[in-house]
Amino acid sequence: MAKTDCFGTVNRLDSTFSLLPVGMLVKSSPYQVKRFCHLGKKTMFRRFFLRKSTTQPLSGVPPVRRLKTYSAQTGYVYQYYYEGQRPFEKAAAGIEFVFTVSADRKTWHTTSVIVADQSLRSWEAAHARELSSTERYAICKMALFQAFDERSTPDLMKSEVHVRDADVSGIIETLGL
Repeated sequence: MAKTDCFGTVNRLDSTFSLLPVGMLVKSSPYQVKRFCHLGKKTMFRRFFLRKSTTQPLSGVPPVRRLKTYSAQTGYVYQYYYEGQRPFEKAAAGIEFVFTVSADRKTWHTTSVIVADQSLRSWEAAHARELSSTERYAICKMALFQAFDERSTPDLMKSEVHVRDADVSGIIETLGL
């Protein structure tokens, strides 16, 4: 015995195939099912797979995320992953390096380190050379460690870390570049 669903397709009673999402099969009101049936097949799947993002995707994402650990001067031991980088153009142009950070191995949140082009240009003009992408990442990472040391609680790490002109000079001097 065949039965026709809201899309006009014929389903046999012994069939286990259904076009309804799992949530509708478990908990659904007749209104939700009718509303779903009035969406077309193409519209429903386009909405399902459509991702609206206001930020640019990350580039430089490592193929395998490596968990790293840093013991801060505040006494917390942070664990973090490098997620990638993207251009940053809100207040000042630069690069946003994104990390996933945890201080207790239970709660994880993203932290961004913003390296402004202006702060790098002032150092590059003073030393007549351009910083490579590896050196920029080293500056970012040292700024992250500095934030781990200076911020008293892990909750303060949820806000962005901005690298200032003086920070760039101090970090490069510490690294010996």
